[in-house]
Parts: sequence; structure tokens; C-alpha cells
Amino acid sequence: MTSAKRGAAYFDQWYADMAASPVRDAIIARALRLPPGLHLTGVLPGPAVTTLTEELGLSEGGLLLDIACGRGGYGIEVAHRTGSRLIGVDFSAEALRQATSLSTRRLPTGRAEFRLGTLVATGLPAAAADGLMCVDAVQFAEPPPAALIEFRRLLRSGGRLALTCWEAADPADRRVPARIQAVDLRRDLPRAGFVDVRVREQRDWREAERTLWQEAVAADGTDPAVRSLQEEGRRSLDTFDSLRRVLATATAP
Repeated sequence: MTSAKRGAAYFDQWYADMAASPVRDAIIARALRLPPGLHLTGVLPGPAVTTLTEELGLSEGGLLLDIACGRGGYGIEVAHRTGSRLIGVDFSAEALRQATSLSTRRLPTGRAEFRLGTLVATGLPAAAADGLMCVDAVQFAEPPPAALIEFRRLLRSGGRLALTCWEAADPADRRVPARIQAVDLRRDLPRAGFVDVRVREQRDWREAERTLWQEAVAADGTDPAVRSLQEEGRRSLDTFDSLRRVLATATAP
């Protein structure tokens, strides 16, 4: 789940560092109560993956899109649980390489593929997907509503959207990044053409993040991926009360 402002080359190296760091993945799996070896990039805990799976309502053989999929762990896990087909999209070739490798171990042959693309230009056909997930990345679209319009284009009638993000606890709080301030899912999902829009705070998920950052900061910074996780953890803990965790779900009419 990436920000194009830093460029694909930056994130290719960032993901390569992760692949070389079993310590980083072990910290995340333990703190977030997830199985090891899922190649996780985001900070969704185990119960959140169950909730996403339920909200998407996928049938066996249906098509799931994971947009800004990163290393692929969350989308692959949902596809594993539901028997759905999976297409993941990210703009980092290294992230997609790792996602492809993981899918060969977690999913039957031919059930998953991964393609280069962005939040606003996926390169995928319209009205093809039964479900679409986007984990902690919609704020990186420029602008974020353009990603929601692209998500609506990709979903067939009746298709379900599930995305996770953060909101400002106080809209006037200047500590909140501008990219988060630019996201207004309650307003923009209906404007993008979605119905049955629900945006719900997830306090338990947020507390799991706190646990992750605390464990990361306390770990030995033995490699670049762990040190990067620690830096993110310190920044997040310093401003932790400025954000609320949210899950947004909607339906394509």
C-alpha cells in the first residue's frame, strides 16, 4: 500500500527489505494475531480480516480485486477463505513479485494474478468484479475521490466494496496528514455512485495498532525493515490520539 509521490523504485527497495526480514514479519504477525508468513504490509489485525471477508460476501469462484495490494497478504487470505479468484494491483513490481510467490503457496494454481497499476488507473475491465478491497491506501490517490470512481467502475451491479482507512479525530487537528484530511468517505462514496454506504469506527483495530507500534519500538533494530517499522511506530505513537480507525463498506447499484 504505497504512495506514488516517493516513486516505485523507493517502494521496490522498501518491499525488498521486508522480504529479507523475518523479524519484521514475526513482530507484525504476533501483535496483530495473524498467521505467520502472510507477507503483510498493512496494520489490520486478525479480526479485521474476518470482518472484511464477511462484508465482501464473496461466493466460491467469484472475482475479488485487491487494489494497492502491496505484498498481497490480505487479499490472498480473503481469497483463501472464500474460494474466490483474485486479481491484485499495485505500482511496485517488487511487491507484486512477492505477492505472486505467496499466492502460489496459499491458493490453487490459476486462482490469482497480480498486475501493475495505480489506485486511479488499474487497467482492469469495467463491471467485472464481485468484490473489491482496498486496505489503508485510498488516501494516497490523487485525489482520493478519483480512486472511489475507479472502484465503482470495476464492480458489477451488486458488487461489494470494503475499504479501510483513518479519519481525523478532530478535523482541526493540524497533526493529521493532509492526505487523510482529504478523505471523506461518507460524502464521496455516494458521489462515486455507491449505495448502502456505511462508515464505522473500529476501536479494537486501533488498539491493535497501538500494540504493534509499542512492540516494534521495543524490538532490536536489526535490519532496515525493522528500523523502518520502528520509525513509523514512533511517529504513529506520538500522534496516536489524532486519528480514528474506520471501515467503509458499500454496494454498486
